[in-house]
Amino acid sequence: MIKILASDGMEKGAIEALKAKGAEVVCEFFDPDALKEAIRGYDVIVVRSATKVREPHIDAAEDAGRLKLIIRGGVGVDNIDVKYAEAKGMTVRNTPRASSDAVAELALGHMFSVARFISAAGWSMREGKWEKKGYAKGVELGGKTVGIIGYGRIGQSLGRMCQALGMKVLAQDIYPVPELENENMKYVDLGELLAQSDIISLHVPSLPGQPLVSEETIAKMKDGVIIINTSRGANIDEAALLTALESGKVGGAGLDVFAEEPTKNIELLQHPRVSATPHIGASTTEAQKRIGAEIVDIIVKHFGL
Repeated sequence: MIKILASDGMEKGAIEALKAKGAEVVCEFFDPDALKEAIRGYDVIVVRSATKVREPHIDAAEDAGRLKLIIRGGVGVDNIDVKYAEAKGMTVRNTPRASSDAVAELALGHMFSVARFISAAGWSMREGKWEKKGYAKGVELGGKTVGIIGYGRIGQSLGRMCQALGMKVLAQDIYPVPELENENMKYVDLGELLAQSDIISLHVPSLPGQPLVSEETIAKMKDGVIIINTSRGANIDEAALLTALESGKVGGAGLDVFAEEPTKNIELLQHPRVSATPHIGASTTEAQKRIGAEIVDIIVKHFGL
C-alpha cells in the first residue's frame, strides 16, 4: 500500500480519490524536527507553503529507503531542496497549472483595493467613520501601465485580465514568448519596466541576493507607484517598502506574502495604503480542487495505481 503524508492538508475529493486507488493518506503537520522522523514512514509527501523539505529530511528519508515522490501543491518549489532530493533518487513535482488564475485574480483584487482604498475605507467604516472626502482621490486601472515581473502562467493570466480592463502590460521574463506580444503587451528589460510602470506586480520565486523590491529599485520606479506581491515575501525589502510608503514614493502596496509568515510586521500591515491578505493566493475552492486533481494524477501515474 502506498502511504502518503499530506503535511499541509489536501482537498477532500483528492483524498477520497487516492483512497479509492488503495493508498493511505495521512493529513498531519509536523514541525521541522518531528518531520525528520515522520517522513521515514511514507512513500509520498505532499506539501504546500508551510512545510519545508530540507536536506536533513531528505537524508532521513533516504536512510529509511521508502520516500520516492515529493509534491508541492502549488507553483514554486523553493521550500524543497529539489536538486538534493533528485540526487538521492527522489522525484520532485509541483502543480503549476492549477492555481494560476486564482493567484492572478487576487493580484488584480489587490490592485483594485489599493487604487480605490477598498481595504482602508472598509475598516474605517467598521469603526463608525464616514470618510468620503478622505478617499476621494482614487485612481482607475483602465489606461494604466502594469509591469509584470515573471510572465509565466500566473503572470500571463494576470496580463490577460489587465488587458481586458484596458491596461497596457509590460512584461519581464527570462524566457519570453514573443507570440504573446501585441499592441497592449510587450516584453521589456527590468530597467524599462521599473521606470514606466504605474503598477508593478511580482510573480517570480524568491531569488538569492538582494530582493527585487529594494531601496535601489524603488528609486528607479515612478513616484506614486503601486506594488503588488503574491509571489514570495523575500522578494520585497519590507523596511525599504515601508519607508517608501511613508515618503509617498510608493503610493500603495497589495501584499499576500511576507518575509516572515505569520508576519509580525504590524507597522506595515496597519499602513493606510497597504492592502494585506494572509497568503491566500491559491485559496479558492476551484483552485484547491484543481490542485487536488493534479496531485492525484501525479501519484497515480508515478506508482501505476
